Amino acid sequence: MRYQTVLFDLDGTLLDTLEDMTDALNRTMALHGLPERTNKEVRSFVGNGARRLIELAAAGVDGERLEQILADYKLDYDRNYLIKTAPYPGIMELLETLRREGVKIGVVSNKPDSTVQELNTALFRGLADVCVGEKAGVRRKPAPDTVLAAMAELQSTPEETVYVGDSEVDIATARAAGIRCISVTWGFRDRDVLIEAGAETFADSCEALLELLK
Repeated sequence: MRYQTVLFDLDGTLLDTLEDMTDALNRTMALHGLPERTNKEVRSFVGNGARRLIELAAAGVDGERLEQILADYKLDYDRNYLIKTAPYPGIMELLETLRREGVKIGVVSNKPDSTVQELNTALFRGLADVCVGEKAGVRRKPAPDTVLAAMAELQSTPEETVYVGDSEVDIATARAAGIRCISVTWGFRDRDVLIEAGAETFADSCEALLELLK
């Protein structure tokens, strides 16, 4: 294999989490008397963590009210994030192939660390060697902290590591960490957005991604 370590973004790359996030968001918006958001809108809002999602979805709201909306969203999502969420087609086969080839697998996400760990267990059967999510003392993407933490735990060098993601945040994260990036096109950002963000290598399917990793 070309790379000995493959680090993956979670939402929009490994997992289609959009419907569960949209449902939790709209239940929260209704609770606070705010208009619902479409899947398309939520797709454009995600990628920078729950706070940014709420800031964009509840535009014009700030202060204590915004904090309460954020808290209510987190509570709802924490209870309901495994209802519709599932790996994209071909993801499990891809991870199993990488595992057989002896490749180290990591998941790096802006979701809370506890959620990332549970998703790895529930949906990936523990196929990832390391998972790193948002937690105290570690800056969220696009800062490189979570990627560098995963690489340190896996004892991986930048030369042997690639980051796979679906957004401009992932491109910036890989750049900040000094590693290569492959942008998948089945996730939450359109190709033109990725190109504008500096994407150079694209995968349109899991089969195409595997070829790029070989």
